[in-house]
Amino acid sequence: MDDFKYLNIVEWAKEYIKTNHLHEGAKFYSEKELCDIHNVSRQTVRQALMTLENDNIIVRRRGSGTFIKSSVKPAASSNITVGVISTYFSDYIFPSIVTGIEKVLKENDVVMQLSITHNQVADETRALKTMLSQDVSGLIIEPSKSALPNPNMALYEKIKQMNIPVVFFNAKYPWSDFPCVAMDDVAAGRIVTEHLWSIGHRRISGIFALDDIQGHKRYSGYMEALLKHNSASAEQNVLWYSTAERKSFFTLSEERILQLLNSSTAVVCYNDNIAVSLLSFCKKHGIKVPEDISIVGIDNAKLAKICEVPLTTASHPHQLLGEKTAQKLMEAIADPGAYQKDEIFTPELIVRKSTQQHKR
Repeated sequence: MDDFKYLNIVEWAKEYIKTNHLHEGAKFYSEKELCDIHNVSRQTVRQALMTLENDNIIVRRRGSGTFIKSSVKPAASSNITVGVISTYFSDYIFPSIVTGIEKVLKENDVVMQLSITHNQVADETRALKTMLSQDVSGLIIEPSKSALPNPNMALYEKIKQMNIPVVFFNAKYPWSDFPCVAMDDVAAGRIVTEHLWSIGHRRISGIFALDDIQGHKRYSGYMEALLKHNSASAEQNVLWYSTAERKSFFTLSEERILQLLNSSTAVVCYNDNIAVSLLSFCKKHGIKVPEDISIVGIDNAKLAKICEVPLTTASHPHQLLGEKTAQKLMEAIADPGAYQKDEIFTPELIVRKSTQQHKR
């Protein structure tokens, strides 16, 4: 898909510049030449060149061409350690993300130290202090309870003062200026909701995570889509849950969920985990999917394909996101003063059997 192809060109260009020892002022390939080399659209090449330009690797001069602005620095030296702090690891999409991170760190001869927070702020505090005590050269972090006030601001300020590079993945704290690699969660919420609207659903409800910023952003996309179609009751048809109560949510909130389903023809779920749990809930209560109600998830986790009713969902880049996060950190370690922008992946809709046309 073109959204991801441009990253391959970016990485190819960096390797090409490094391997061929191209220095400042050397001429680089034109847009047309890159299109021919990689067999991609001009739009994809332009996106790649824009990224390289933002990273201060090339400069484009109108009427003259594209030139090397600075040579790509070699990867970080060996025997360094990078701390990786993830909310989870053993399930869902997290193994793929961490695999992507580990792949790039291994290629750069970097030792990875992994810590899991279980989305608990206290565990994040402990992990940060441990990493700092072990003199890590950089940190890759998925924030815990990213939508809530966080008591670790002082620790992050200390990290910044120590000039330790940090790259967040999946989300970042609103007050942080460290770069982040994530999926466009607003777009994800919007495209699955638009899909439901396009197949005739008008009473679309939602279930979202309250304490993670991804939940707020996916809710925002859901609301954008429905307000665009003048669906005035959209915000009244939403249930919120905290990640700590995810496993008990469908038991403790049984009556509220049944009321939501009875007033809806379709449901947008925060992620595929919640969507699969909702499928089980519907089966328990004799509600057929998609005949009685359509359900969409987000993330395109493995379980979305293999569950009893395969889920319509929005794609998450999984391992590619992990790879890009680690690449960003390696660049920051090699050049600590370089400014880095957030990297946001555009999701795509994947239609499966959990949704169908609603006949009004």
